[in-house]
Amino acid sequence: MKELTYYLTEPVPETPKPQEKAEPWTETKIVGRPEPRVDGYQRTSGGAIYPSDVNLPGMLHGAILRCPHPHARVTSIDTSKAEAMPGVHVVITDKTPGADIPWYESSQRGDSRLFDDHCRFEGEAVAAVAAETPYQAWDAARAIEVEFEVLPFTVDFKKALDDDAPIVWGTTNRTRDARTYERGDIAAGFTAADVVLEETYNIECQLHMPMESFGSVAQWEGGKLTVWHSTQGVYPIQQGLAQNFGLPLSHVRAIGHYVGGAFGAKLWTGKYSAIAALLAKIAARPVKLFVTREETLLCVGNRPAVQMRLKAGVKRDGTLVALEMENLGSGGAYSGSGTGSADFQTRDLYLCPNVRTVSHDVYINAGEQRPMRAPGHPQNSWALEQMMDALAEAIDMCPVELRLKNIPTVSQARGDRPYSTTGFKECLEEGAEEFGWSEAREAEAANGHLKRGVGVAGCLWAAGAGGPPSTAVVRYFSDGSCNLNMGASDIGTGTKTVMAMVVAEELGVPLERITIEYADTGTTQYASASGGSKTVPTESPAVRDAALNCKSQIIKMAAGELEVPAEDLVLENGEVRSTVDPDKSIAVGQVRAFRASQVVVGVGYRGPNPEDTVTCPFAAQFCEVEVNTLTGEVKVLRFLGAHESGRVMNRMTYDNQIYGGITMGIGLGMTERRILDSNQTGKMVNRNFHDYKIPTALDVPADISTVAIDLGDTFNTTGAKGIGEPVTIPTAPAIANAVYNAVGVRITDTPINPTTLAAKLAAKREGRG
Repeated sequence: MKELTYYLTEPVPETPKPQEKAEPWTETKIVGRPEPRVDGYQRTSGGAIYPSDVNLPGMLHGAILRCPHPHARVTSIDTSKAEAMPGVHVVITDKTPGADIPWYESSQRGDSRLFDDHCRFEGEAVAAVAAETPYQAWDAARAIEVEFEVLPFTVDFKKALDDDAPIVWGTTNRTRDARTYERGDIAAGFTAADVVLEETYNIECQLHMPMESFGSVAQWEGGKLTVWHSTQGVYPIQQGLAQNFGLPLSHVRAIGHYVGGAFGAKLWTGKYSAIAALLAKIAARPVKLFVTREETLLCVGNRPAVQMRLKAGVKRDGTLVALEMENLGSGGAYSGSGTGSADFQTRDLYLCPNVRTVSHDVYINAGEQRPMRAPGHPQNSWALEQMMDALAEAIDMCPVELRLKNIPTVSQARGDRPYSTTGFKECLEEGAEEFGWSEAREAEAANGHLKRGVGVAGCLWAAGAGGPPSTAVVRYFSDGSCNLNMGASDIGTGTKTVMAMVVAEELGVPLERITIEYADTGTTQYASASGGSKTVPTESPAVRDAALNCKSQIIKMAAGELEVPAEDLVLENGEVRSTVDPDKSIAVGQVRAFRASQVVVGVGYRGPNPEDTVTCPFAAQFCEVEVNTLTGEVKVLRFLGAHESGRVMNRMTYDNQIYGGITMGIGLGMTERRILDSNQTGKMVNRNFHDYKIPTALDVPADISTVAIDLGDTFNTTGAKGIGEPVTIPTAPAIANAVYNAVGVRITDTPINPTTLAAKLAAKREGRG
């Protein structure tokens, strides 16, 4: 479960502990306000330099030749024509010295290489070129002559275990033994149920589509490598490339100041990273290599498709008594975990004494999955939240009331440890009130072919708490300005702004007087990659500790001059003053010891999370749709997201995360799917933006509102939990439930598109469905 365990931070006893004792905030002056991005001007004016913008003197451009077949073996490669073409400096294949790099990207397999002559999916790297221009590089790549032995393929994961299915690896397509989770007595639970329902749900593969593609610029100076990388974390890039090339970590510098979107696939290195560095090393010139949009659709990651059979039992009073789930999925040709955590909410979201889940994972000849905004959870939610609505209808209970009836206070899947806060109840109640749920449900059905309906879905995100290690450094200058140094990446979510607000909160420094150094292994502190909604809850306590450390030092300096005990002093509004004697105060810049040193340096660390509790964000989302019963078209009219994600650090970026997560969830539920030709070629047939439909502004409602639930969680010193992941999880099933409420047709397979819905509506009219 690499895609989930990456985010679950366990206590690390060896990690440095916070230097200052920090009481939980009560009222705040800066934190929580809707502040615009501190780098907003740079991002909107073109001043921000993204890795794809980097241009170095003498820089070459790279291109990768990829396998055009889903399963093939390279029998010969002739690079002579490519090498003779204008502008070409380097052509590399698996025979090139230094190219025989083991590739350990998969958590299950370690026997692949950077250029593997056994290609197991369409898009596998076969060779690469570096030339003076991108056009010359691509012309040369296409001139490489490769002969393939085309092999039988398996691209339909539902048929991967058939006796006649071609094998991707070894002797079976099963990646490992089935994973089983069980508590209670599942048979007894179903016997005790008044109503038992069973359904099979399918969710299609969703592809990573960030605005900025995947790639880097690589430059060698002697035996040292510098890369400007579009990444969620510079330190994983440093570690990956150091391993690839057998270098000390000190000889690899990774820089990632800006990244044009990242939702999990940029958490660590890709083959394109190592290929760019190898081309640069051989050419002795910098090399820029960014994959094309068509390549992105094939080989940089996806949210896997999963088939889920869910059986549920409930009593007439709404008490859940049994949940049984069996999942089948594939992470592609190299990942052993396609189902991942696609059963976690079945285990943990609702109070249920009898639960059993079984997960089967198989290999297919397709690109590898990578984490994607709450790995596994949206798939699980698609099934579980539709089943909850079906159960509610079967026992004649409001869907919100059924959910409220079954809210746990402990994590049943994690040893019954209590949650630090459980805001699911408040999300449902306050969200329903703000949305106008009861009024919308009771509204009279419209005549004619346009029908409206409302839906709800809930969720938790298993991670979102963050944890150590994290180190931050704050330099507080004698003129009252500050510099914040941290290793975390800002992947477009406003991390820099939030951290500057934390410094401003503690030191009273205006945001415009705070500069930030970040995401550079050569100049900043270690930080894990930004992902899993853990960045703010991980980094903000370290930043607060560093700011408090500065404050403590300045107060001690002022205490000597004011002849007042340090414990009686506070730093506010640019001065240190006594809480006992109002005549005792001094401007920070006038503290002699501070003026003499010119700068105070505070170092902060992230402490461990409590071991006796579990911390999760919770959410409930509500939507209203309009269905055209003649065409099957669905229009999402409005959405509301109610989220218990701890303290809201910046209301503007908080709301923006909800808008973006709902948009991504609309894509998952209504428009996106990878289509592989399982009959003839095994190739992806919708490898462009015309045929692979991501949601546009016309698909997303203008009316999206938010409800923030803060129950005062004190699991860390800032009280912040994650928000980015939970927003996507319940979006698709909320839409499906709204469609059912509108027209009485249950869509169990994504996407909810006009073709599918029109057919089901016709079948219903004819009495066939």
